[in-house]
Amino acid sequence: MRKFFLIAILYVFILSACSNIIDKDPDSHSSASLARFRSGEIQQYQGKLLSPAVGPRDNSIKGVQQVDINAYTLRITGFVNNEITMNYLEVLQMTSYKRLITLHCVEGWDATILWEGVSLVELIEKAIPKSSAVTVIFHAADGYTTSLPWALVKERQLILAYKANEIVLPAEMGYPFIVVAEDKLGYKWARWVTKIELSDNKDYKGYWESRGYTNEANIQK
Repeated sequence: MRKFFLIAILYVFILSACSNIIDKDPDSHSSASLARFRSGEIQQYQGKLLSPAVGPRDNSIKGVQQVDINAYTLRITGFVNNEITMNYLEVLQMTSYKRLITLHCVEGWDATILWEGVSLVELIEKAIPKSSAVTVIFHAADGYTTSLPWALVKERQLILAYKANEIVLPAEMGYPFIVVAEDKLGYKWARWVTKIELSDNKDYKGYWESRGYTNEANIQK
C-alpha cells in the first residue's frame, strides 16, 4: 500500500511539472504560462495564441547575463572587408522586421513568439563579407558560440531580434539581441550576442555542437 501511495504521488508530481511547461489547450494559456507574461507583453497576434517571451526555465551555460547597454557594442568581424562596431541604438536605427516564429527547444517544449529585429543580411553586409565567407559564427556575452551557414542566413532572411511580443527583449531571452534561427533547434538561437564573425570554416562547431549536438539542428517534423 505504501509503495502504491508513493507511486501515485510521483505520478501527480510529473503531471503537475509537465503542465507548467506545456499548454494542453491550444486555445488558452495555462496558469503557469500566464504567470510568465511580462507587463506590456501581448498574448495574441492576428488570432494566434502567443507563448510568453520567457521560457519555462533557464538553460544557458552560465546563467542569465545582465548586459550593460551603455557599454555594449556589437562587432561584425572575421572574413569581411570592413570590420565594424555598432552600439545598441545604432542597430535599432536600422529597418525593423516582425516575424511570428516558433522556437523549438531540444528539451521538448516550444514557444511561438512575435519577434521584432533587424535583418542579419543587412547588418552583415555593412561589413562587406568576403567571397570566401561561408559560415556565420555568433558569439555571446557568456562565451557561448554557435553558427549558421551564410547561405542559409541569406536564403531565410533571418533576423536579430531586440523585441519579443512587443516588449524589449527580456534578459532571460538574450537582451539586447537574440538570433531568431527559424526552423532550427533552440541551441542555434544565440542569446546576448556581442559579436558576429564571418568564417571560411564550413565545419565550425559551437558550444553544444562540439559536445555532440548536430551542426544542422534541424527540427523533426
